[in-house]
Amino acid sequence: MSEPLRPMPDPESAPFWAATRRHVLTVQRCDDCGTWRFPPRPVCPRCGSVAATWTPTTGLGTLISWTVIHHVTHPAFAAQVPYPVLLVQLDEQDDVVMYGNLRPADAQLRPEMRLRASFEDVDDELTLVQWTPAADDGPPDR
Repeated sequence: MSEPLRPMPDPESAPFWAATRRHVLTVQRCDDCGTWRFPPRPVCPRCGSVAATWTPTTGLGTLISWTVIHHVTHPAFAAQVPYPVLLVQLDEQDDVVMYGNLRPADAQLRPEMRLRASFEDVDDELTLVQWTPAADDGPPDR
C-alpha cells in the first residue's frame, strides 16, 4: 500500500494548515486594502502591501467548476477513483477560489451549487478541507 500524499506547508501556507487543523477555514486578508487572497502569497495583488492577516471565512462558497477523476494518477488515490475535484468561489470575494473534494463523493453536482467547508481529520497531524452541499442552497449575499 502506498504512503499517503501529504501537503508540504511552507512559511506562506503554514498558518492555513494550522487553522485547518482547528477546523477553521482561513484566508489571507490584506491589512491595507482588505483584499482576500488565496492561495497565500507575500504581496497583495491589488495594492502591493506585504501586510496581511489570516482571517476566518464563512466557510461558504459556490461551485463554479469541477472534474471527475477516473484514472489513477497516483497509487495513494487508487481506492478513491472515481472522485470529483471542485473549484469553489468563496463568498468573501469573487476572485477567491479554492479547490477540494466533495463529501459525500456521490452527491449530485450542479453548476452554482452552494457548498460549505468541512474538515477531514486524516490523522493527528493533518486535516484536509473538503466540501459538502450547504443546507441553504440560495445565492450568496454579496
